[in-house]
Amino acid sequence: MKRFVMVLMVASILFSAFAAGKKDGTKTTTSAVAGSPSGDVVIWYYWETIGHQKALDHIITEFNKKQSAIKVSAKYVPFADFKKQLSIGAAASELPDLVILDNPDHASYASMGIFADITGKFDVSTYYPGPVNSCTLNGRLYGVPFGSNDLVLFYNEDMLKKAGVSVPTTWDELLNAAAKCTKGNVSGFAHSSLQNEEGTFNFLTWLWSTGATSYEIGTANGIKALTQVQKMIQNGGMTVEAINWTQGDTMHQFISGNLAMMINGTWQIPTMREEVPDMHWNVAPIPQDKVQASGLGGENYAVIAGGNEAAAIEFLKYATSKDVCLYMMEKMGYISSDSTIAEGQFGNDPVYKVFVDEMKYAGARGPLPEWPDISDAISLAFNEVMTGASTPKKAAAKAQATIDAILGK
Repeated sequence: MKRFVMVLMVASILFSAFAAGKKDGTKTTTSAVAGSPSGDVVIWYYWETIGHQKALDHIITEFNKKQSAIKVSAKYVPFADFKKQLSIGAAASELPDLVILDNPDHASYASMGIFADITGKFDVSTYYPGPVNSCTLNGRLYGVPFGSNDLVLFYNEDMLKKAGVSVPTTWDELLNAAAKCTKGNVSGFAHSSLQNEEGTFNFLTWLWSTGATSYEIGTANGIKALTQVQKMIQNGGMTVEAINWTQGDTMHQFISGNLAMMINGTWQIPTMREEVPDMHWNVAPIPQDKVQASGLGGENYAVIAGGNEAAAIEFLKYATSKDVCLYMMEKMGYISSDSTIAEGQFGNDPVYKVFVDEMKYAGARGPLPEWPDISDAISLAFNEVMTGASTPKKAAAKAQATIDAILGK
């Protein structure tokens, strides 16, 4: 039915153009060439920030002005309702043509058959591996990375200097530096450790640095990662209060002078530069165990299976072109997932350069349809260790049992 309506639409446009040309005796052309993508494309997104909404509206308006075959529009769906609306829409066959969603959720919906397989239809060869992996399931591409962010170590230069320590590069150095920077109301180190996806996002940098995967917390390396967190709590270098802090809370503790070091993301930079312009801070790679590791954040585009797939892909090619991508990344405070764009995105800004360099080591959560349940098991494990409710060995074994059950092992 949808194809029939599309054919009628294209035929109508062509006929109108031909009639207009006959009327004034001139040759008339139109961008709606038979067989080329055309029709309406509806996008769903969940951004609440007005600036983000305006930026998306801007590139949609520009795209619609540049050609007449495809008309794109966008609809805001609240984040709390986004997943439910996708599921309900799939059951009722009432879905948009394109969505912008959080990258850890991508595999779950791809496994349901909601997203179109666009393997070979969109070139992601120059994109960073992490973002592409978040769009990939069973070796097939089910989306295009929109924009990315990652995690690094933020440090207060004055506090480290006063404590007589250098910027830590290893776990042992971090353990020592954090303890020496802890004094009075100042804690040496923290990262968001909420018992949810936000906390897991930060903790996984410890696990991955040992060489373990997200599904190997019960191994010797997984226990080692939990033990490192335990050591930092026990020597006072890391505050247990972090189990109540979002990443935004952690940033505010840092700029208020209550933290000497923190793990946090790209998106905090504009706020920090605006609110504490005179504060002496800098960034560095997260101290490592065996390998360098960072967490990948950001969002992806996904084309809805059975929708106006060809036209949606045509819009994606425009939205991910260099100038348009740079415009959106600037408005969003994101790093382009396309390495060829990201490498020149921030000019000579030394702070952003560290984040761009870390994209090579940023791991995606999952991608796995059951990731939310696995994330819950991981966040429970490090919370129990931080609060002293469990030992690293017991917490790791408990989490691994849950993960194995989810994976069917």
